[in-house]
Amino acid sequence: MDEAIVRRLERIESTQAIQMLPSRYALAVDSRDIDTLVNLFVPGVDAGKWGRGRAGLRAFYESVLVGFYRSQHQICGHVFDFVDEDLATGTTYCRAEHEDGDNWVVMIMTYFDEYERVDGRWYFRKHLPSFFYATNIDERPCPPFAHWPDRDLNPKHFLGSHAYATWKTFWERQDSAAVDRLTHQR
Repeated sequence: MDEAIVRRLERIESTQAIQMLPSRYALAVDSRDIDTLVNLFVPGVDAGKWGRGRAGLRAFYESVLVGFYRSQHQICGHVFDFVDEDLATGTTYCRAEHEDGDNWVVMIMTYFDEYERVDGRWYFRKHLPSFFYATNIDERPCPPFAHWPDRDLNPKHFLGSHAYATWKTFWERQDSAAVDRLTHQR
C-alpha cells in the first residue's frame, strides 16, 4: 500500500481515538468506573501530590468522586491539534452538574489536554480543568465564580475566559466604558 495512504489512515484512526477520550472520561466519571477512568491516562501519569502512575490517579479520583453523589458531564466541544505522530494538544468544553445533598451545582469548564500515543494507543497525558464558574443551579454566576455551598474551592482554578490570551487581548482593545456596560464582574 502507498505510504502516504498508510500515514493518512493512521492519522484518521488517531483522530477518532483522540476524539473519544473526553466522552469516555465523562462516562467513566459519571458511572464511577474508576478502572476505565484511570486507564484513559498514560501509565506514568503525574497525579500531583498523589504521586505518579495510575495508582496515584486512582487515589485522587476516589477522593474527589466521593464528594458528590450524582454527576453529569456534558461534553460541549472538543478541538485538538497534532504536535507530531505521537503527541497532540487540545481543548474540551464541558458542563458538569453535581448532586451534593440539597444542592445541585453546575460547573462550566474547559479542560486543557495533552494526548500521547503509547504502544499504538492514545491516552491523556494531562487533563487540566479551568473553571468558568460553579454555582447552585438556582443561582446566577457571580464573582468570585466559585460557589459550591460548604466547599472551599480554589479561585486560581477559576480562570474562565481569562485563560485565553486572545480573549484578554480582544477586551483590552475595547473601550473601557463599553466593557463596563456589559459586565461588572471583571
